[in-house]
Amino acid sequence: MGDNGKPNDNILMHVLPFYPEHRSALTDRNFSSSALTIFIINREVGTLPFSKRRLRRSGARTNQSNNVVNSTWRKWIKLNIYYRIASAVVIILMIVGFAFAGLKLGSGDNSRSVYKTTEMPGVHYEIARYSQHISEPTSVNYTDLGHIPPTSGHHWPRWAKCGFYEEELPDELVVHNMEHGNIVISYNLVKKEDLDSLKKSFSDVSLSKLWGVARFYSGIPEGQISLSTWGVTDSFTNVDPSRIQRFFQVYHGALGPEKVPCNAHPK
Repeated sequence: MGDNGKPNDNILMHVLPFYPEHRSALTDRNFSSSALTIFIINREVGTLPFSKRRLRRSGARTNQSNNVVNSTWRKWIKLNIYYRIASAVVIILMIVGFAFAGLKLGSGDNSRSVYKTTEMPGVHYEIARYSQHISEPTSVNYTDLGHIPPTSGHHWPRWAKCGFYEEELPDELVVHNMEHGNIVISYNLVKKEDLDSLKKSFSDVSLSKLWGVARFYSGIPEGQISLSTWGVTDSFTNVDPSRIQRFFQVYHGALGPEKVPCNAHPK
């Protein structure tokens, strides 16, 4: 207390924190010595008396802080929900896209049909252990493969251009086509009407202009037609347009270590 019996601000500053609001709580006009005694006791035990004004300000700051925290938390929850919804939408769109692509693959002449493994046409053969270029006109004994016409093995560096041939083409030439994912039709037809029917079926397949080679082949029985690509052959008698179409749809450019249309210029 000062000489005038009132609280002395300078003295109080030694026992009060340096914050002005703390000091103002003890310098009110109605402050008494008993209040100071209570303050000092409270000071010793680590508590401070607060004015109503300070309590209101403190409560306001606490509420404001809580509001900020709650607002931030709500924003985070909303953002998390948005991320989850966006992720779900992306996944759904991907699934729908893959399903639509699968349907598109199975439609039209220029697209590959989707079949189950058990529905894949033809007989699948083991690929020859060695399938390399050999100099032309070196011949290759393909009988070791166990099937005719051959579907893999050594071959010439050159390959046949797309088209329907009424003459024989060497195996060493067309095996290179199969390596490129081309479809080779080997036929042994003697009747003109059968030959004309096969020609029409071949030309009706638009994929044959990029991936198809047809040749006469005396190595198979008379009346037989063999559709071949890398490692696969489908053989039958009588011209079957739908069977030819299906083989092209499934296998064009699909098998073989290289994917080169037969309309590309041979090296």
